[in-house]
Amino acid sequence: MAAAPELAAGAVIRRGRPRDVDAMQALEALFPSDRMSRRSLRHLLQAPTARVLVAENGTGAMLGNLIGLRRAGSRAIRIYSVVVAPEARGSGLGRRLVEALQALAASEGCQRVSLEVRADNAAARALYDRLGYRTVAALPGYYDDGSDGLRLARSIP
Repeated sequence: MAAAPELAAGAVIRRGRPRDVDAMQALEALFPSDRMSRRSLRHLLQAPTARVLVAENGTGAMLGNLIGLRRAGSRAIRIYSVVVAPEARGSGLGRRLVEALQALAASEGCQRVSLEVRADNAAARALYDRLGYRTVAALPGYYDDGSDGLRLARSIP
């Protein structure tokens, strides 16, 4: 098995397609909470307001994905979901997915990216901090299990 940094370096990031729903659902199943349904994934893969990016290895296996949402006419995009396979954690793949969305958003004329993150998710918070995201709101009891969240945002140059 390749070391985690090699996984990220060799991963290809591309726009998601409807045929990616099975692989995306398989990744969702690896996590205990906040899972998206197959129906929701199918919808997002075809929605004009969604920007779905997937990362896959050289054999086409999905290592991660990111879903961004943008309202028509808005100059902002919201990161709705970031999922990285357990074997690719710590490889920089999450960072690459977020940076790819930021680049896509900039190419579409967006000026801001926002997201919500669990307050207790230290790894995700550290990643977003390194990428220049700042807390703009505390979200007490935001998640289904009652956990607190934070709303983060950053400008896009």
